[in-house]
Formats: sequence, C-alpha cells, structure tokens
Amino acid sequence: MNNELLQALNILEQEKNISKETLLEAIENSLITACKNHFGKSDNVKVVIDPETCAFRCYQEKTVVEEVTDLVEEISLVNAQMIDPKYELGDVVQIEVKSKEFGRIATQNAKNVILQKIREEERKVIYDEYNSKEKDVVTGVVQRYVGKNVSINLGKADALLTESEQIKGETFMPTERIKVYILEVKATSKGPKILVSRTHPELVKRLFESEVTEVKDGIVEIKSISREAGSRTKIAVWSNDPDVDPVGACVGMNGARVNAIVNELRGEKIDIVTWDENPAILIQNALSPAKVISVIADGDEKTAKVVVPDYQLSLAIGKEGQNARLAARLTGFKIDIKSETQAREAGDFLDYENDYLDEEYYDDEEYYEDGYVEEGYEE
Repeated sequence: MNNELLQALNILEQEKNISKETLLEAIENSLITACKNHFGKSDNVKVVIDPETCAFRCYQEKTVVEEVTDLVEEISLVNAQMIDPKYELGDVVQIEVKSKEFGRIATQNAKNVILQKIREEERKVIYDEYNSKEKDVVTGVVQRYVGKNVSINLGKADALLTESEQIKGETFMPTERIKVYILEVKATSKGPKILVSRTHPELVKRLFESEVTEVKDGIVEIKSISREAGSRTKIAVWSNDPDVDPVGACVGMNGARVNAIVNELRGEKIDIVTWDENPAILIQNALSPAKVISVIADGDEKTAKVVVPDYQLSLAIGKEGQNARLAARLTGFKIDIKSETQAREAGDFLDYENDYLDEEYYDDEEYYEDGYVEEGYEE
C-alpha cells in the first residue's frame, strides 16, 4: 500500500506540479478529519508520515487516569499497564488508530479532503504560473465567442479577451493562434481569471522584444510608444551602442523584423523614429514621415510650435489628426502645427533670410538646449 501511495504521489507531482510535501499534508489532514468524524473530536490525534516511504501512523494521545470519564482522551491505569506495565497515573499513552475502523462516511470525508486539497493546489500552481507572466505576451488558441468576448486557451488555463480589449474590426476563427498581452491575473474559487488584450501599447513593445535581439538584450531601448490599435503605432527607440542603428535594428533586413510584427497585428502601420533628449528634435522625428521646417518647444509648459511646408501640412497632421495625435502622445508635448504660410501670417515663422538666424547660430549649443531645431527644405 505504501509503495502504491508513493508512486501515486510521484505521478501527481510530475503531472500536476504539486509538491509531494503538500500532498502528504493533505493526507495528514484527511486522517485527522476522519478521526474527528469517527470519534467526535481530534484534539488528541497525531499523524506521523515518513516522506521517503509514505508509511504513516495515526494515534491518539490518552492520559492515564484512575477513573475514565472521557473515552476519547483518557485511559484507565489498568488498561494502560496492559499495554506497558511502566505506565503510571498522569502518563500519556499513544493508542494507534486503525484507518480500517473508520466508517464509510468518515472515509468518504477523508477522500474529499484530499481531492479538495489537490484541486486547490492545482489552481494555485496555474495561478502562480500565469501571474508570473502578467504584463507579458503569450500565444493562445481561439476557442469560441462568449457574447462579444473571446475565450482563448493559453495551455493550462483559459483567458478572456473582452470586447474593449479587441482591435476594432478584428475577427477570429476557432483554433486560430494569436498573441495576446496578459493584463491581469485574478485568483478565484474556480481558478485563475486571466484578462488579456490586443490593444495595449505594451503588446507592440513585447513583440519587438521577441523579434529584435538588440531590444531583448538591452542594446536598443524602446523609450516611448503611442498606439491607436488596428491603425497606427509610433515608437521612439534609442541605442546604447553607437555602432548600432536603433531604427535599422528594429526594421531588420528588408523590413523582415517589423513586417513580422505588422503581420501579427494584421496590417497595423508602425512608425519607428529615433529618440532624442532634445524635445525639439524628438518632436521633429515623431512627426515623421512629414518634413519639418522648424520646432520651438517649451519644456516647462510641455508645448511646442511646429512649422511645416505648405504641401506637408496634411501629412504632418495625418488623417483625422492621427499623426499629430500620436506624436503628441509619444513626446508628451502639446503640438501646434502650422503651415509655412499660416506661420508667416501669424508672425511666428522664423525666416531663413533673417540676419540673426545665420549658420553660426544654428550651430550654437545653447540654441539646441532651448529646444529648438530648424531644417531646410526644397520647394
């Protein structure tokens, strides 16, 4: 029996990832519960289990008395000395309890205690596994639609992709494999409740970490990210190695790396720009692919005035203001974009022919520290 129990515990430990010590503790508690159901109480019941062999011994501790008033906790001196003549009044005698003596109900209750403990530990193991993956990307298999939500199997547990975390217009087919970002893992009585997302900006960041070795190794950093899921994402990257081009590393040869991410996001456009500590240069980069004539950034107010060529105004603003909106989120600045003509009419366009904006001033270090950058362009 002990060998069979040991073998069963080893199998459970391997398949369910539940420690043998936890299972032995469950068996101990079940025996104590069975004793309580059989004798009415279990305060004086002790269980000893050998973790190596799974041999166990269950016994009651009874005090030796002259006259017995409690059959569960007391034993007469006569009966105690029949076990061992050395016993005297006040001594504690260990009386072995045979589990075979337990009734059917007590046995069933003990079995239920063990099964309940196994279920609890199994849920805890699964919770711990996915809780460690919180704020990370995992691959799941689409199971079915639950109303407008999607049930996704992650392997050992199911996750819920709610309507608010789905990309607008994106549909899924059963058995389809998709990558999702784990938002939150909650412990419930029925097991872990896992909430996932396809719209979170961190999903894009994690995908770059998995596709781009330089990002994973920390050579290239993703400094900032702004996203309108299903449409467009902008990321600002920086290289800690002067010999590594951060944008090139993220794009990959012939665009292989970024295209893999675009395909996973089903055609979502991704703009990769270079991060710069100078807010003016960063804003200029963030407005890519639009060309910029000048940027005046106020670091204290977190505002910026941008001038672009007339023919680039619609590109800088983007469809329904998307490009400007994403650039503002990426940089943290409120950006006011004007065309060259609008800026001239408003009187806040700095003309290249103005004497004080000569070439030496452009190269002045303080000029850039003030958060200003200006580039020439061709008509």
